Amino acid sequence: MNLETRRWVEGVIFLILFCLTIPAANWMLGHVGTVCPPNGPCLIPVAPGLMAPSGVLMIGAALVLRDLVQRRLGVAMSAAAILIGAGLSGLFAPLSLVIASAAAFLLSEAVDLAVYTPLARRRLMTAVLLSSLVGLVVDSIVFLWLAFGSLDFLAGQVVGKALMVLLALPLVAWLRRRDERLGMMPA
Repeated sequence: MNLETRRWVEGVIFLILFCLTIPAANWMLGHVGTVCPPNGPCLIPVAPGLMAPSGVLMIGAALVLRDLVQRRLGVAMSAAAILIGAGLSGLFAPLSLVIASAAAFLLSEAVDLAVYTPLARRRLMTAVLLSSLVGLVVDSIVFLWLAFGSLDFLAGQVVGKALMVLLALPLVAWLRRRDERLGMMPA
């Protein structure tokens, strides 16, 4: 397989995974957690004494996957992926969560894109880390406020998403090294 085909195939895989994170996060909010209070999101522990809505796991992954979609398929496809992911959320969640999720997703991913893009060519790891951190804070504030009218779970949201980003960084580092070894350039 030539490098261009490999870049495209990997980009499509990252795109599919990215688009699935939002409906998965919305589904998890109502179905996955160590505690699922009535009229509230299912919660998971993200640190000792710190709980967060379970969807944080998928959103943390989404922030990194969006960066990888852009690296493989370009800015235009990355922007389209944000719209696709937001649209798919409507299939798996109540309307109130869909609105909160879509608004938070669109805003946080746009911020992620704006931070990632100027840094990505020179410092991929820094770009992924900084863009994801900015995006996860924006996503957490907007989602919690619109979905629940409260920022009670803000610390848990930020910690849970940051953990997922940190877990993904070794994969990003490996991809960067492999790309350099193969001579594969970003889109």
